[in-house]
Amino acid sequence: MRLELSQCTLRPWQSNDVAALVRHANNRNIWRNVRDRFPHPYTQEAAEMWVRVANHNPYEPALAIEVGGEAVGGLGLIFGRDIDWRSAEIGYWLSEEHWGQGIVTEAVQALTQYAFAHFDLARIWAGVFEWNPGSMRVLEKAGFVREGVLRKAATKDGQTIDVVMYAIVRD
Repeated sequence: MRLELSQCTLRPWQSNDVAALVRHANNRNIWRNVRDRFPHPYTQEAAEMWVRVANHNPYEPALAIEVGGEAVGGLGLIFGRDIDWRSAEIGYWLSEEHWGQGIVTEAVQALTQYAFAHFDLARIWAGVFEWNPGSMRVLEKAGFVREGVLRKAATKDGQTIDVVMYAIVRD
């Protein structure tokens, strides 16, 4: 899967992305806003492992966000199981130097459209940590609707915090 967008390209991770991945992902400000499986510090070994495993499941896209010929972020889908099989969680991160430019909004919109067109999904959702209004704005601009707040639902960086839930449903 490769999606050419106006500000970026969404594409599979490649072995030559390792150095860029370490350079852009090794950032505490990014780590504070993602799940703990995203390591910090983000080492060469972690990047090599991610590039090896990222493309193994074609039914759950894990894509690089490429800007200017370099992987500067990532996004993907995790499909629900059991009764949630028609739902998927979307997740994303972007190099801090590219924040505020609309790149992630465009990427989220594109992956959402692709997912609804190619998978039998009824809903795509995301949970955002209470301290991340930038990510909330990304989702709102991409057409997601704030559904509620899961109070004290996550513990990150030594704090137990609220998670704000967003979703978009297929028309």
